[in-house]
Amino acid sequence: MPTAPKQRKIAIVGSRSVGKSSLTVRFVEHHFVESYYPTIENTFSRIIKHNGQDFATEIVDTAGQDEYSILNSKHFIGIHGYIIVYSVASRQSFDMVRVIRDKILNHLGADYVPLVVVGNKSDLKSEQRQVSLDEGRGLGEDFHCAFTELVPAWVTMLRKPSI
Repeated sequence: MPTAPKQRKIAIVGSRSVGKSSLTVRFVEHHFVESYYPTIENTFSRIIKHNGQDFATEIVDTAGQDEYSILNSKHFIGIHGYIIVYSVASRQSFDMVRVIRDKILNHLGADYVPLVVVGNKSDLKSEQRQVSLDEGRGLGEDFHCAFTELVPAWVTMLRKPSI
């Protein structure tokens, strides 16, 4: 008899226009969204199989954050982990990763939260890049979390849960 899927809820957060929705839609619905439409909040679901276990995964695609944004209580209730996205073409969005992580930790009153940092748009030309791969890796090391760079078009290759 198959075991029931475990429930997981992951929030995708980051600055505006870094590609959170494009990554999410590509991962869940397997198509790429090229147009930019500001997101208020969307929730997507997908079953992910990892080590023989099914996970009914709810992915909350949040509105873009800035240093003055207030994370809504929905961004904390029942969330099992976070993916913080920045654009490799935006130093400001990279700097916001630390601000967003600190807001999450402060709200939860925690020193650690399951987290993945994603540098998005890594297919851009080198002259457009404002954040190096080593800087992204260094941030992942500072946070003791996973780090990767992605291109939204590649996201369908992901099969395992990161959190």
